[in-house]
Amino acid sequence: MLLQTSRRAWLARAALLAAAGALPAWVVAAAPATTPAALAVAPMKFKRRTLANGLEVIAEPGGTGGSVSVQVWYRVGGKDDPVGRSGFAHLFEHLMFKSTRYMKSEQFDRLTEDVGGQNNAFTAEDVTAYFATVPSHHLERILWAEAERMVNLNVDEANFKSERAVVEEEFRQRVLANPYGRLFEAMAPNAFIDHPYKRPVIGSIEDLESASLDDVRAFHSTFYRPDNAVLIVTGDFDGAQLDQWVDRYFGPLKKPDTPIPRVNVKEPVRTQSRQVALTGPNVPLPAAVLIWQAPNAADKDAAAFQVIQGLLAGGESSRLNESLVYRQRIAQSAGMEPMLHTDAGAVAVYAIASGQRQPQSLVAPLHAELARLAKGPIPAAELDKVKTQLLTAALNGRQTSLGRGTSIGWAMIHDKDPEAVNRELTELQAVTAADVQRVLRQYVIGKPAVTLFYTQEAK
Repeated sequence: MLLQTSRRAWLARAALLAAAGALPAWVVAAAPATTPAALAVAPMKFKRRTLANGLEVIAEPGGTGGSVSVQVWYRVGGKDDPVGRSGFAHLFEHLMFKSTRYMKSEQFDRLTEDVGGQNNAFTAEDVTAYFATVPSHHLERILWAEAERMVNLNVDEANFKSERAVVEEEFRQRVLANPYGRLFEAMAPNAFIDHPYKRPVIGSIEDLESASLDDVRAFHSTFYRPDNAVLIVTGDFDGAQLDQWVDRYFGPLKKPDTPIPRVNVKEPVRTQSRQVALTGPNVPLPAAVLIWQAPNAADKDAAAFQVIQGLLAGGESSRLNESLVYRQRIAQSAGMEPMLHTDAGAVAVYAIASGQRQPQSLVAPLHAELARLAKGPIPAAELDKVKTQLLTAALNGRQTSLGRGTSIGWAMIHDKDPEAVNRELTELQAVTAADVQRVLRQYVIGKPAVTLFYTQEAK
C-alpha cells in the first residue's frame, strides 16, 4: 500500500515497478517534492492518414522485438444491431473467421497461430475489433488477409447457421448457465431508457433464430467497409514499407455509395427512481444492483470514474469489500461497474448477499458507502494507492504492441482522436479527492436510480 509519499519515495516506487517489469524503463517522475510526483510518460508517436476510400490508418512503429500487431476496428457494435436482430454485431465477430473468396474457413488462424502468433476479436457496444500479433516478416500476408475478409467474406447459409449456433451456445453459457448471468444481462436494459445501449451486445436466441441470410448479408454490406474501419499497426516494422502494402491491399477497395447509418438517439435524463424484481432458476444468494446515469467515455469526468471504481471496488482493501464483506459481513462480494460508452454512460454498484437475507437489506449499506466517499475525508494515501494501481495497469498494457494498438483503438472509437492516448494518463493522475466527491454528488448522490433485486424463482 502506498502512503502519502515524497518525490523521492514515489521515484523509488516507480523504480521498483520498472525493475520488476511492471513499469517500462522509459517512465520517469517529475513533480514538486511536496506532492506525490506525476509520472511523465513519453508520448506514443504515430502516423495517421486516411485513404481515398475512407479507411483510417494509424501506424506506430517502434521496438526491436520482431513482432507486429495488426488491428482492424470497425465502428459497428451492439448499438447498431437492427431492431429485432440483437446480436448481429456479435455474430459477425464470429463470421469473419470463416471462408472468403480466396481463404478457406479458419485459414486466418493458420496465418497467425501456425507461425507462432495469435489472433482474436471482441464486440462491444460501439465497436467490433479484430487483432493479430505475428512475427514482423508475416505482416504483409496479415494485411492482405484483413483486406480480403473486409470485402470478400462468404456470408452463406452454412457459415451463418454454424456461427449462429456458436453464438447461441455462448449465450447459454454466459447468461443462462451462470447463476448471476441473468442479473448482469439485465443491467443494460435497465441502465438506458431510449438509447440502443439497452440491448445487450450478446443478443438473444430468439432474435438470432428469427434472422434470415438476407438480413445477415445486408448487415455486412452496410457496416463492413473501408470508410467504417480503422487499421492500426504497431510494433517492429518499417513505416515506408507499411504504407506501400496498405496502398496495395486496402487502396483498391471501393467505398460504397450508400451512407453509413449512425445512431443519433439522445439518452434522456432520468427523472424518477424505480425498482425491478428479477428472478433466476439457480440463484445461490440474493443480490442487489443500483444503477445511475453517467457521462460518456470522452467526458472530462471519465478519469474520475476510474478512480471512484478503484476506491470502491479495486481489490481486497477497497471500500465496498472492507465494509460489506469484512466488517458488516452482509455480502460475499460487492463491486462497481462504470459503463461509459461513446454516446452515453451509466454506473452501477452491486452486492451479492452472504446468506439468505432479503436483497433489499443490501441497498442502504451500498448507499452508505457511496455517501461516505462523497462526503467524508479521502486519505491521501488511499487515493495515491488507487491511482498508482490504475496507472501501473495502463502502463503494463502499453508495453506490448497489442496493448498499444488497443489503447489507440479505444481513443479512435471514443474520442475520434488517437492523441487521446497521450492525454488519458495525465488526466488520470490529475484526479483529486475533490474531483471524486464532485462527480459522485453530480451523478450519484440523491440522483434517480434503478434498483434491481435478484432472487431465486419460485419452484
